[in-house]
Amino acid sequence: MRILGIDPGYGTTGFAILEAQRGVYQLLRCGVITTPPGMAFPRRLQMLYGDMQQLLDAAKPDALAIEELFFGQNVTTGIGVAHARGVILLAAAQWDVEIFEYKPMQVKQAVVGYGSATKHQVMDMTRRLLKLEKLPRPDDAADAIAISLCHARSATSLLGQLR
Repeated sequence: MRILGIDPGYGTTGFAILEAQRGVYQLLRCGVITTPPGMAFPRRLQMLYGDMQQLLDAAKPDALAIEELFFGQNVTTGIGVAHARGVILLAAAQWDVEIFEYKPMQVKQAVVGYGSATKHQVMDMTRRLLKLEKLPRPDDAADAIAISLCHARSATSLLGQLR
């Protein structure tokens, strides 16, 4: 199964392409999609949409795993991320790829085994599971890897097969 993991954002969107077969995971590619901060917001969304279409075409994923929004203290930023997330979901729906959404706690649980794990613990376990010398940067790409691993581990569990 080829999984495209997405850590959504309008300035920086992390992505990871992960191949998962029977509990064996291989990171094929990861990185970020960025939009210029000085550009008008609708144009940034348009740029993100175009880049997502290119990424979906290149990755040819069986599934897209994306993090659900968590609104912290900055609601204004959260609204912008929500718009970006909508554009990403639209691109995936048009590609007709199955979409799976995960809360941050679900990602931590699937990767570390503990829903209240720290970011450092998630990143370290991600590195170990993929047998990487060091975790890719920036953090948005590393987060997308964890999201794709979350789906890989969830989708290949016995419960996932029974659905």
